[in-house]
Amino acid sequence: MGAPVTLTAAAARCPALLIAAPASGQGKTTVTAALARLHARQGRRVQVFKCGPDFLDPHWLELASGAPVHQLDLWMTGEQDCVERLHSAAQQVDLILIEGVMGLFDGSPSAADLAQRFGIPVLAVVDASAMAGTFGALAFGLRHYRPGLPWAGVLANRVGSARHADMLRDGLRDAADWLGAMARVQPVGTAPGVGPKCGALLPERHLGLVAAHELPDRMERLDVAADALLETPLGAMDARALLRWAVDFPVPLPSDPVPPLLEGRTVAVAKDAAFCFVYAANVQTLRDLGAHVVFFSPLNDSELPDCDAVWLPGGYPELHTAQLAANTGMASSLRAHVQACKPVWAECGGMIALCDAITLADGSTAPFWGLIPGRVTMQQRLAALGPQELTIGQHTLRGHTFHYSIGDISAAVATRTRRPQDGSQAAPGAGEAVYRHGGIHASYFHAWFPSSPQAVAHLLGATAG
Repeated sequence: MGAPVTLTAAAARCPALLIAAPASGQGKTTVTAALARLHARQGRRVQVFKCGPDFLDPHWLELASGAPVHQLDLWMTGEQDCVERLHSAAQQVDLILIEGVMGLFDGSPSAADLAQRFGIPVLAVVDASAMAGTFGALAFGLRHYRPGLPWAGVLANRVGSARHADMLRDGLRDAADWLGAMARVQPVGTAPGVGPKCGALLPERHLGLVAAHELPDRMERLDVAADALLETPLGAMDARALLRWAVDFPVPLPSDPVPPLLEGRTVAVAKDAAFCFVYAANVQTLRDLGAHVVFFSPLNDSELPDCDAVWLPGGYPELHTAQLAANTGMASSLRAHVQACKPVWAECGGMIALCDAITLADGSTAPFWGLIPGRVTMQQRLAALGPQELTIGQHTLRGHTFHYSIGDISAAVATRTRRPQDGSQAAPGAGEAVYRHGGIHASYFHAWFPSSPQAVAHLLGATAG
């Protein structure tokens, strides 16, 4: 992954942990959120980051920490962005937490790559509900698979009893690795085996965790997790004890200023329960470009705000088809915007809502806005997942794709994204289509705006850059 970052005398020092696991579904988000909530309740300033692309986990992590959550990814966001965000956080907070992605060594770059690049100790979370002695072998492998990996220890999750915890701890080669055991935690008032994922603390649906704002008892859920963690050696650590995991974060190199290509323009950004896949860094990039950013709700507002361009991010329009279709004022306002040849950038769920109709997982069909010719069908299987990049002129946007629906769209395909590993060797038809229909650009591609502000400005109507 390249040479380690060189430290300077002005590096910022702060305790930090990267919370990882051997695979997805082990409880990384629950443990990270519990740790953030626990220390925030005790009056410490906590900054949480999410490794890799993700829209849903950050909802919970932000709620737990009380601070915005940003992505860290050595490819999508870039090393310079990681250096800047970590150094800035280390100057301001008492604890930095980074939730990993998938398994510790999965992907390229992986969570392990990020931990090793910055010297951040790894806390491994292992679902130990169906194991005993093998827990020790798994912990040993995670720690020693890659020489030089910074290491904090291992936390056993979903443990059945005190006796079970003893068996797990006894299986460790190094007793210092043990950071405790968490029982399977459930929401207050939820009977065992009842509810989503058998009473899971943070329930899931097809794209990941249910967003925090959808659950009225969200803070109670976080407090249940924090209380459970408090009973472990990890949860009992105070500020002095956390210093064992202090990391020196290097000073970032100066970065080029973002050109004000959207100066004087107003960009309207959809943001509500149906369109909630919005990176905070993307909104900041629009402002850095000089745009005036206004938010609107396609679910609840009767018309667009006065604007020069619209960004329709992803989300869950398939869960709100009746309300979106009933809001005829918003549909008419969007249509007038498009007929006036004003630009729209629509990502994934935003693109879906622009189509004529959607076939839902139960086989029923619902109408949508009809601004792009085509239909979308929800399916049970994942249709696409992984990093993607989009070249516009001389500029390349980085991002990702993750969707369960498939589209039958007859709008013109202006270009396609490509996987970074394919480069110029991508097969014809590979990657996500980027459709062009009048002033609309639409794709399943989720863009990370800071990777190319110039490309974003082009999508939103700028003619220079």
